[in-house]
Amino acid sequence: MDMSQKKALEGIRILDFSQLLAGPFATMMLGDLGAEVIKIERVNTGDIYRGMTFFAKYIKDKQSPLFMAWNRNKRSIAMDIRNEEVKQLIYEMVKTADVVVENFRPGVMDRLGYGYGTLKQINPKIVYASNSGYGASGPYVKRPGQDMLIQGMVGLASMTGRKDQPPHPLGTTLPDVLSSFHLVYGILAALIYCQRTGEGQHVEVDLMRSTMALESQALMTLLNMDVEYERPASGIGHPFQAAPFGMYECADGYISIAMGPFEVLVEALEAPELLRYNDPKLCYDKRDQVFFAIEAITKTKPVDYWLERMLARDLWVARVEDITELENNPQVQHMHAIAEYEHGQAGTVRCVAPSITMSETPAQIEMAPPLVGEHTRQILEEFRVDQDVIDRLFSEGAISEEH
Repeated sequence: MDMSQKKALEGIRILDFSQLLAGPFATMMLGDLGAEVIKIERVNTGDIYRGMTFFAKYIKDKQSPLFMAWNRNKRSIAMDIRNEEVKQLIYEMVKTADVVVENFRPGVMDRLGYGYGTLKQINPKIVYASNSGYGASGPYVKRPGQDMLIQGMVGLASMTGRKDQPPHPLGTTLPDVLSSFHLVYGILAALIYCQRTGEGQHVEVDLMRSTMALESQALMTLLNMDVEYERPASGIGHPFQAAPFGMYECADGYISIAMGPFEVLVEALEAPELLRYNDPKLCYDKRDQVFFAIEAITKTKPVDYWLERMLARDLWVARVEDITELENNPQVQHMHAIAEYEHGQAGTVRCVAPSITMSETPAQIEMAPPLVGEHTRQILEEFRVDQDVIDRLFSEGAISEEH
C-alpha cells in the first residue's frame, strides 16, 4: 500500500449510502482511483451484505467475502439516518461532498429527507447518483430489482444454455456489475461537467437498462431483422451464431473455439472431410451437426495439443479454465491480477486487484474493507462535531463503532 502515489481522483469526496453490490462496487472503483469514500451504514449491523455469504461460511468465521469483495478503500460511519440530529450532521457532510451514491428503491431517499432535491439545495454542485432495478418510474418501480431477476426479465437467461434446457442464469452476477460500471462513467462525466459549469446533476442508472446495453448487438439484430431464433442443441456459444463458435470437449478438458477461417480450422483438426461444411449459411443451418463433428475430433487429443496447432495458425482459441485454478494461470500471475492486503479481523486477504493500469496515477489498494462504523468517531471529529455530542449520540444508539 503506497500512500505516496499520485491519485487520479484525489480530492473527490463521496458519501456512499449504497449497499449490497452495484453501488458499493462503483464506489470501490472510484476509491481505488483515490476518491475519499465515506460509507454510511446502519447502526451496529451495517451493510446488508455483511450478513450474507457463500457456502454458509465466513472468512475467519467473521467477515463476509461478499461484503469484502466490494468495499475496500472506504471508511465506514454507522448512523441512524432517521434520527433528526444525525440528519443535520449528514447535511453538514453534504456541504463538502462532491458525490452522493444511493441504491434504495425509488422514493426511499426522498422520504428519509436525503433526496436529490433536498441535497441540491444544500450543495448545488452535488453529483447525486442513484441506482435502481428498473428506473425511477413506471409499472415496475415498486418491484425488487436483483441480479438474477433482471437476467430473466431482459431475456439474458432465455439466450443461455441449450435447446432442451430451461432458461439458465449465469454462474455469476452480471446486471449488478454492469450497472456499477454505468454508475462510474455517469459520475465521472457529471464531475467533469460540474468542473466546467459549477452545476451538479442527478445521475440515474438501473440494472435493466445496463443489462440491455450488454445485449445491444442481439437486440439490434432482433429489432431490425425478420428473424427467429432458438438455442442450439450443442455447445455453440451464442443462439444467433454459426459453428464452430463454442466450447469443445477434449481428452483432458475443454477448449473454446471462437473465430478464424473455417478451412484453417479444418487443417488444424486434420479433418478434410469437414470441408463439406465450409459455407457460412451451412455452418449456421447445420451448426449442431458441425459442432458434434468437430467435437468428435477434439475429444481424441488433449487441450494442449489443439492449442498448439490452432494458435500456430492464428485461430482464436483458448483453454476453458476452472475458476478454482484461475490464480495459477500464467497471464493472471504476470498481470498481478490477484492482490492481497491485511485486515484487522480476517488477517491476510487475497482479492482481485484493480483491473486498470494507469501510467501516472495507478489504482491501488490503500485500505482494507472497514468494520461497521470503524471510523465513526474519526469522521465526526473531522467535521468538528463536539466530543460531548459524539459521546451522547453513541450513548443514545444514534451512531455506533466497531473495532
